[in-house]
Amino acid sequence: MAWRNGASLAMLSAVLVDDIKKQITEAMKSGDAVARDVLRLALSEIQTAEARKNAPVSEEDAINSVRKLIKSNEETLVLTTDNERAGTLRQEIGVLSALLPKQLSVDDIVRALELQRDAIKAAANDGQATGIAMKHLKSTGASVSGNDVGAAVKKIRA
Repeated sequence: MAWRNGASLAMLSAVLVDDIKKQITEAMKSGDAVARDVLRLALSEIQTAEARKNAPVSEEDAINSVRKLIKSNEETLVLTTDNERAGTLRQEIGVLSALLPKQLSVDDIVRALELQRDAIKAAANDGQATGIAMKHLKSTGASVSGNDVGAAVKKIRA
């Protein structure tokens, strides 16, 4: 089992689930139906993933479930013409995004890759350079978006 900061991945997933449950309770107390409903949906997605695996999901799987919901809402947002529905979708995306770990900005990624600068510049092409960067960032446990890593690699190679 993988460990990070002294806790197993299953425990970290449980922390996310507990956080979602607390936020559901807070949303119910404050009367925020949108937050309550989208948080219940996120919790349901994570619990469904656990049932499919017949084991606790990792933190990464739980986060991917939340990201899947955000992506679905973003796709629906592009297609909707109803302003009220668009506002609700934006609010749901905001609630779900708050559950995700903060991602590094392009400039932060460039700084994090300082030790790998020579290897990235020496790579035959941007794809190989991005692979080197992703491997290094993943080993440090950094939360990054692939597009931002690509932009950081281009900055380094420029």
